[in-house]
Amino acid sequence: MAVIVALGAFLMTLAGGWTAQRVTDRRHLVLGLAGGLMLGVVGLDLLPEALEAAGRPFLGVPLALLLFVAGFLVAHVVERLLAVRQAAHGAENGGRTPEVGLTAAAAMVGHSVADGVALGAAFQVGGGMGAAVALAVVTHDFADGFNTYTLTRLYGNARRKAQLMLFADALAPVVGAASTLLFTLPEEPLGAYLAFFGGALLYLAAAEILPEAHHSHPALSTLMCTVGGVVGIWLVVGLAE
Repeated sequence: MAVIVALGAFLMTLAGGWTAQRVTDRRHLVLGLAGGLMLGVVGLDLLPEALEAAGRPFLGVPLALLLFVAGFLVAHVVERLLAVRQAAHGAENGGRTPEVGLTAAAAMVGHSVADGVALGAAFQVGGGMGAAVALAVVTHDFADGFNTYTLTRLYGNARRKAQLMLFADALAPVVGAASTLLFTLPEEPLGAYLAFFGGALLYLAAAEILPEAHHSHPALSTLMCTVGGVVGIWLVVGLAE
């Protein structure tokens, strides 16, 4: 059952990426929505799950929060190092490095694998838990596909590369769900991963995507897309509870 549901997530991810490709004439709205979706996924989905799974304190601070901050800092450091390297070679792409986009998209693929693992584990617990997680995974995988394609293209990668990353992200939940037929991933390492990934994703949303969305089109419609993205994820998470 988990693998069947993951196939639904596969289709939803492709649908999200297809939508991102079709609205190139409203790029600022796409980026505004992507930023809102990413903020919602981090604050309302990833971080709460991470705190629950890996919330034990380390030197007085929950481990999940430490890894969340570490993920944010690592994303910032990696981007700065890649930007310096690009500048040293005289490359120009509006200050953006394609490697950052590919790395971010690869992290989205890793997150989708974790979604599939969580889906398989939930169905092992029981049908009710499986149905709740299935609703969350299938619905927010639309946002995952949307963000994977947008992130890859935003940093100057070719459309073909963005499509390949989108397909990998779509396939990832199926792989993750199928893996639970062979083994069970401990809860705490999964929570630690989600926390670290959430911090990196928040950096990309707050420092890159949202400023880019408002740079050329500081319109109310862009802001409303961002708010709508957050509210949409809130509704998804709320319905899944």
